[in-house]
This record gives sequence, C-alpha cells and structure tokens, in this order.
Amino acid sequence: MVGSIGIMGMSEGNGHPFSYSSIINGYSPEGLANSGWSGIYDYVRRRHASEFGFPGWKVTHAWTQYPETTEKLCAACRIETAVEDYRDFLGKVEAVIAARDDFESHFEMAQPFLKAGMPVFVDKPLSLDIAQLRELKPYLESGQLMSCSGMRYARELDEPRANFASYGKVKLIRGAIVLSWEKYGVHILDAVLGMTAARPVSVRMLPADHASAVIRLDDGATMQIDALGETARTFHVEIFGTERNGAFDITDNFSMFRRMLWEFTTSIRSGKPAIPAEKTLEVMRVLIAGRQSCNEKREVSLDEIAL
Repeated sequence: MVGSIGIMGMSEGNGHPFSYSSIINGYSPEGLANSGWSGIYDYVRRRHASEFGFPGWKVTHAWTQYPETTEKLCAACRIETAVEDYRDFLGKVEAVIAARDDFESHFEMAQPFLKAGMPVFVDKPLSLDIAQLRELKPYLESGQLMSCSGMRYARELDEPRANFASYGKVKLIRGAIVLSWEKYGVHILDAVLGMTAARPVSVRMLPADHASAVIRLDDGATMQIDALGETARTFHVEIFGTERNGAFDITDNFSMFRRMLWEFTTSIRSGKPAIPAEKTLEVMRVLIAGRQSCNEKREVSLDEIAL
C-alpha cells in the first residue's frame, strides 16, 4: 500500500518542492531540466537510481501559488494531481509537506492538516511567533509535526556527530551562512545543536554590517554564527577543541534532504517524533532571541523566551 503525500508552496529562490519531490518520486530528466531549477537538476542527475524513493510513499498531489510552477513541478517530479487550493489535500493524502521557507506563512498553511490529525512536515524555520509556537508545541510533542533544516542530517558532519567527544573540551564553534539570520540561521543551529549535548543559554548580536550572533552554551563554549547576506554560497562549520579542530563545508544537499525526508516518513509510521520537541523549539527560541538582541542592542537570555 502506498502512502500519499501532498507537497505545497513555493518561495522565491527556494526550489525545495522540486528537490523533495524528486527524492521521493524520482524525476523526469526532461521535466526537471526544463523546470527552471538547473542546480537541482545538476545534483539529482548525479545520483544513483537506488537513492530515490521511500518504500510505501509517493508525492501524489501538488500545489504552489503559481499554476504554471505547479504544472512544471508535476511534470518534473511525476506528480499525478495538481490542485487549485492546498486545502484540497484534505481527505486525499495521508501527509503533507509545506516546502516553503517564508516562516510567516507556515502556521496558516499547517493548521488545517494538523487539526485534521494528519502528519505535517514544515520547512525551516517553523515560526518566529511565540504564540504560534505555543500552539504548535503539542503537535511537535506528539510527533504529528516535524520541522528542521536538512543540515541537522548533513553528511559532511557525520564525523563530528559520531566523535564529538574526541575534540576534547570544545571552546568555540563557528558557522557562516548566506542570507539572513531569521531564515538561514536555523541551518547552523540545527547542524551544531544536533551534534553537541551543550544547550544555548543566551544570544548577543554583534555590531557588524551583517548579522553576527554570539551564543553562549551551558558547557562554557561559545558559538558564533555569521549570516553574511548576499554572498557566494557558504554553509561552513568550524569546531575548536582542546584535543583537535575541524572545519566542514556543507555542500551535499541531496543527502541531507533524503535523510530528513526518511526521518519524516519513518516518524509517520512509528508515531514518534523524529526530533524531540524541545530541540525544535530551542532552535526557534535562539532565532527569536537573536532578533530581539538586534532590536534591543543587548544580550538576551533564552529564559526570556518562554514556550
């Protein structure tokens, strides 16, 4: 029996509906080549056929804000049905993926499906609205809702995830990313907080031409994340410990997305959260604290962001 997934939404400059759907369904070379997402076509066509698909799952329905884009998505990713309104997924699919990164839209899009008892994956970041996060918290706790950056599962970070203790006492972790703190800070936060037991305590934004956040961790280490704005593609992590150091450039989108989607589909079948709710909410609290620090020009404790 095949479980059906509906994929919805589109954000400017973000091809996640095409990436995610091609990983789950496979893809039409001609359709994806003509989709306007040449970067996605280039990296998926380098993968072996065995790396596509999840037993028992298929994206069967699609919606974006733009009918022409929805048509291209269906042609590229072998999706059978395009709908005119994402709420038309109700009663027709078993699970939904909100594959757009404008976090302001996430709550409204996810709510009808969560209320209907359906599993939902929401692209990063989940929400930076405290009231919304409080409403979403029970769904995270039950495992009905999942949201994260694929970088939580980045292949390039397999070594430090498995051997973090070998770095000794970690004193500094640095990360650099493109674009904004609100939308892209989640990448480094998920990547780093997914491999260390240390938890964030406070956030202070530094005076700089770009967003530069200093995060104190409860083990005494410092994390610094620089969101560099418009710049060359950058997803970089550095770890400095008393025993060894490490530097990692994260480039393999396919592997991280596939692992993330595997976690989502596995959690649907198990009924258990793929990520503990407090971990997802912790990342959102750091993003909110960073924005508050920028506005108020002070260090903001995570204890101030109560969920």
